[in-house]
Amino acid sequence: MKELVEFITKALVKDPDAVSVTVVQKGNMEVYQIHVAPQDMGKVIGRKGRIADAIRTVVKAGALKKGIRVAVDII
Repeated sequence: MKELVEFITKALVKDPDAVSVTVVQKGNMEVYQIHVAPQDMGKVIGRKGRIADAIRTVVKAGALKKGIRVAVDII
């Protein structure tokens, strides 16, 4: 799942080397924290959060197959 989040995020930004994803366990949930360069924040979030919502939807769909709960935070 971490690789999927990295792949999607790196495809969106101008500086893919600045992208890093960390996984944090909170109870029975995995939280994927996306770190990007400050100038790329708008590209990852999108207008009215549409791109961020799309990333969350794709990750949650992948997690459904594994039977785990996930969340995506953009930091």
